[in-house]
Amino acid sequence: SQAERNQARNLEDALDRVRALVAAALREPRSRKASRPTAGARERRIETKKRREFIRITDQVSEIVRKSGVSEGFVLVSAMHITAAVYVNDWEDGLIHDFQVWLEKLAPAGLDYRHHQTGEDNADAHLKRTLMGHQVMLPITNGKLDLGPWEQVFYAEFDGQRRKRVIVKVMGE
Repeated sequence: SQAERNQARNLEDALDRVRALVAAALREPRSRKASRPTAGARERRIETKKRREFIRITDQVSEIVRKSGVSEGFVLVSAMHITAAVYVNDWEDGLIHDFQVWLEKLAPAGLDYRHHQTGEDNADAHLKRTLMGHQVMLPITNGKLDLGPWEQVFYAEFDGQRRKRVIVKVMGE
């Protein structure tokens, strides 16, 4: 069909552009004086005691950034599970409670979700994770995690009581 031919042509054009970029990168000499990019990923394990739990992880992320040696760049913090979130906000018990109430109104536990027909019972956890987001990208300035006043990094668990992973990937110079 015409649509399939157009799709094949677009893919071939994209592949040609990638080939040209790779070829140009291979030809380009590297200056010895240029700063060298640094990247590194660290995995952190989080073991939650409750089904739903909010855990502040700012200090762990800051320590990984400090040890990375990156002066200017970004750090990606990502929950590696489909029922957990990573977000940035204020570290205040009332606000954390408000998040829990708000999420429960939007994605209540105990409803007859279609997902439960698969034998699972955690559809609300998937929905809550989608609302909160699964990862954040944060700036690194002068070798430190650069958060605004009152900002903290949190891991939010919506189907816990087991061990889960968070990836912290530092990128920059």
